[in-house]
Amino acid sequence: MAQVIYNNVAGIRTTCQFNTKVFYQDGKTPNLWSSDPLDAYGFDERKLSFYADGCAITLNENADSYSVKSATNDASIVNITVSRTAPGFQVGSNGTTFFGTDPQNPWGSMRHVFWPRCHVEGSIITKEGEINCRGQGIFIHALQGMKPHHAAARWNYATFQSPTYSAVMMEYTTPVSYGSTVVNVGGVAKNGEIICGGAANSVQHAQIRNDPENEWPEPGAAKYLWSGKTQDGKEVDAEIEGSLGDRLDKVDVLANIPVILKSLVGGVVGTKPFIYQYAPMQKLKLRIKIEDEEHIEEGTLFSEAVFIS
Repeated sequence: MAQVIYNNVAGIRTTCQFNTKVFYQDGKTPNLWSSDPLDAYGFDERKLSFYADGCAITLNENADSYSVKSATNDASIVNITVSRTAPGFQVGSNGTTFFGTDPQNPWGSMRHVFWPRCHVEGSIITKEGEINCRGQGIFIHALQGMKPHHAAARWNYATFQSPTYSAVMMEYTTPVSYGSTVVNVGGVAKNGEIICGGAANSVQHAQIRNDPENEWPEPGAAKYLWSGKTQDGKEVDAEIEGSLGDRLDKVDVLANIPVILKSLVGGVVGTKPFIYQYAPMQKLKLRIKIEDEEHIEEGTLFSEAVFIS
């Protein structure tokens, strides 16, 4: 995982971090996590490419590939290229969910845009050696125009990659002040085509085990459901269900964010954000049905369950 987080906190101060995470599933090697503040950061004129000292995320001229380069941490030197092999998509006219009583003057917003199916080339050089990143991946652009604990009390995220299909889902549940409303955006793609995309998707947790550290209901299994229509109006239903296996990691969010953000979130009563991350060793199956035609294919699932308040 390679990630840039750009925060403009209440218009008072801007912070920027480059994060890298490598999951080792051999049961012996600790996960590699690098998170470094960036200096001299900015965007190009079109606001489509990002740069900072020792770091750059650059869109190519054809607007179908991003290069991601970072030498901000000797523990994880990143040089990868992410090229989309299916169209990008967003839900609605601009991919944005608005918060507030007046739709014309919202006081908060959330936006997600996806390249759901990409070819990845390049490597991450670690102190243990070079990691070849060649394979399939996903690129996501997200904008959160409000404090995180005001936007959502819980999150679910999933991405699935198989030889033929890619699926992505981003779901959040608003705080009680917004009626614990569930918003879910996602879609299913294959090479050269978005099969379906929309907001009629859902996540169901199963085999719940309460985490003794924080009492969050950590899932042991899950079912991910997509529902939509193809461009020519055919009904689409897709499903992934199964055990999440041993979790890859549990992240105490307050221990991994800049101090100024911690001061905004950590002081709120009842806020104790944790991220649970999974990638089952046993491949799960995507079942996709387009009207009367059904296909089943094994692939790799990466998912997160996030609890905030």
